[in-house]
Amino acid sequence: MCIRDSPNTAICPICTGQPGALPVINKTAVWLGVKAASCLNLNINKVSVFARKNYFYPDLPKGYQITQYDKPLAEKGYLEIETEKGKKRIRIKRAHLEEDAGKLLHAIGNRKLDYTLIDFNRAGVPLLEIVSEPDISSPEEAYNFLTALKKIMQWADISNCDMEKGEFRSDVNISVRKRKGEEPGTKVEIKNLNSFKAVKDALSYELRRQSDLLEKSEKINMDTRLWNEKENKTVSMRAKEMAYDYRYLPEPDLPPLFIDEETLASAKFSGELPFQKKEKFINDYGLSEYDADVLTSSKDLSDYFELCISANEDLVPNAAAKDRLKTNAKTLANLIISELLAKVNESGEKSVAPGNLIPPRELAAIAGYVTGGTISPTAGKKLFSKVCETGGKAGDLLKEMELAQVSDEGRITKWVIESITENPKAAEDFRKGNKKALGPIMASLMRKSGNSANPRLAAKILKKILEKGV
Repeated sequence: MCIRDSPNTAICPICTGQPGALPVINKTAVWLGVKAASCLNLNINKVSVFARKNYFYPDLPKGYQITQYDKPLAEKGYLEIETEKGKKRIRIKRAHLEEDAGKLLHAIGNRKLDYTLIDFNRAGVPLLEIVSEPDISSPEEAYNFLTALKKIMQWADISNCDMEKGEFRSDVNISVRKRKGEEPGTKVEIKNLNSFKAVKDALSYELRRQSDLLEKSEKINMDTRLWNEKENKTVSMRAKEMAYDYRYLPEPDLPPLFIDEETLASAKFSGELPFQKKEKFINDYGLSEYDADVLTSSKDLSDYFELCISANEDLVPNAAAKDRLKTNAKTLANLIISELLAKVNESGEKSVAPGNLIPPRELAAIAGYVTGGTISPTAGKKLFSKVCETGGKAGDLLKEMELAQVSDEGRITKWVIESITENPKAAEDFRKGNKKALGPIMASLMRKSGNSANPRLAAKILKKILEKGV
C-alpha cells in the first residue's frame, strides 16, 4: 500500500471488513513496537493480548477495531523534554499495537460543502499508539513532547514520521481546572491534527475556550472536536465515548502475543539516543547547546559530525589534546551548520552521509587549516565550496587557490607600518586609549595584504608597534 495511491485503489478484504477475512499478527510491527518501547523506557510485557474495540463509524466498516486494551505491549515509561524551566519528565502510560482505520476528510465551515470523504487505503495497516499521562501543562510542552518523540522514532529508524503520508499522527486531550491542586475538569479530545503547529494552535484555542466557559460557570461538554485551520477554532464532531462505550472484548481470531527473549534482545534499541549525543557533544567537545541541538537533529548528521571528528584526530595527531579537540570541533560544527547544511538544501540531497557532498576527511582537513591558522575562516568557506564543486582534495586546492595566510612577520610588519602612516589620526586615538581606533588600521592592513595576512599575528604586531610609538 502506498499513501500516494488514489483513494480506495489499494484495498483488500481486510481493509473493507469483508466476511471471512481473518487477521494475522505482523511480525515486523511487533519488532518495531518493542524497539520503540525500549527507546521510551517502557516496561515490555512478555505477554500481551488483542481485543476488539467496538464502535460504528464510517472509517471502520467491520464495526470494530483490533487493538490492545488491558494487556498492552508495553507500559509505564517516560520521555524527558526541554521546557523554559529546564528538563521535565513526561510519563508514558502505555504503548499498544492496533490496526489503523480509514482516512476521513471532513469538509467543514462551508454550508455548501458539508460532507465527509472516506479513503480505506490505510485501513488494517498496523500502528503503534503511544499514550502519555496527563503531565503536559501547556501547548508549548505538547509541541516539545511531540518533537522529541518524532526525533527518537526517526533516530532509531522506527518510522520516517512523515505526517503527510500518515506515518505520524496525534490526537490530544485537554482539560482545564480553576485552581492548581484541583482535579482536572471535563476532558475534550481534538482529532485529526496534521502538524505539530496545529496541535499547539488547537490546544491554545481550547485553553481559551474552556477557561472562558469556566469563568462563566458554564458547562464544558465532553466531546470530540476537529481543528478548523481556516477559522482558527475547534468544532464539535461528536460526543466523546468512554471506555465502556467501546465494549472491549477479547479478539477471538488472534492468540496472545508472546515476546520471547530472542525478540526482546534483537529488537531493543542499542546505542545513544539524540539527547545522549547532545550531552556528549556539549561535554566532550565544548559545543554550545544550539550547535549540539542542530547536529543531533538527525542521526545521519550526528554520525557525519563524529566521522569528521575522527578524521580530524587522524590528520592532526595533537588534536587529541582536550583544548585543541574542542577548538577543532567548534570549527567543524560551524562549517557543517553554516556551509554544509546550506549546500544540502541547495542540492536537494536528503542525507549528509559521507560522500554525498564532501567526505568527512576533506571537511576535517579544512577545519584543521582554519584552526591552525593556515587559512582564515572566510578562506575556509571558499575552500569548502571549491571542494564541493570539484570533488578535489582540500590540500591541493588550498595551494591552487593560494588561500594560505601570510604569517611571515617581516611582510606583515611592512604592511603594518604603511597602514599606520596612512591612518595617523586612528593611530593617535589608539595611543590615547581608544581601542576601537585599531579597526581602520587593521582594515587598511588587510586590504594591502589582499586579506592574506594572518589577522591574529597582524593585530599582535600592530599593537606592539603602536604601543612602542613607532
